[in-house]
Amino acid sequence: MGANLGRFITFEGGEGSGKSTQINMLADHLRSLPSMAQVDVVTTREPGGTPMAESIRELLVTGEPNSMEAKTELLLVMAARVEHVQKLINPVLQKGGWVLCDRFMDSTLAYQGYGRGMSIEHLLMLNQWALSGLNPDLTIFLKIDPIIGLARTKPRGTNSEHSGEAEDRFEQTGAEFHKLVYDGFCKLSQNNKERIRSIDANQSIDNVQKSIWEVVRSAFPNL
Repeated sequence: MGANLGRFITFEGGEGSGKSTQINMLADHLRSLPSMAQVDVVTTREPGGTPMAESIRELLVTGEPNSMEAKTELLLVMAARVEHVQKLINPVLQKGGWVLCDRFMDSTLAYQGYGRGMSIEHLLMLNQWALSGLNPDLTIFLKIDPIIGLARTKPRGTNSEHSGEAEDRFEQTGAEFHKLVYDGFCKLSQNNKERIRSIDANQSIDNVQKSIWEVVRSAFPNL
């Protein structure tokens, strides 16, 4: 966490793993705690979180799967992340707030690295440069078979809050790509056991939340 005063929790996983639902449930639970009465709890997402980053998000998550080069995709992701960190995440943390983020640096490693076949070493360097020393205090990896996760995304349709188009560019990519992404997340969790905690996302929504809360309470015992 470095010099930041707040706490930064990221949620990772493939399509349909339930990240958005679980982030909102955790945020509500944290806000209900007496110990958090004076603490700002902010939920956000990547790509996105600021007006500029949300505009970049639309380019990344709508349209055809092969509508842009892998390098273009990567640079757009990193540009959105710089905006997000500098204009939302860091300011909240520096005021002592908590930030819960749907996707962050590990998604870049899983999707553009393991999924697209780009150099992990190169991506780590880019992340380090873009983040200026910021790292999550805790990462929750919601683990689910990619085929099951993709099946869960089918009824989602359009995200009318942010765009008139369906945010399904990555979902449209082949099953083999999502298997590579899933394997990438698994490798990342195995190599970063102190920070990344795996949760079985095949459980009921309430049981997943209970598992997440056990992890969060263990990581931050002063809650």
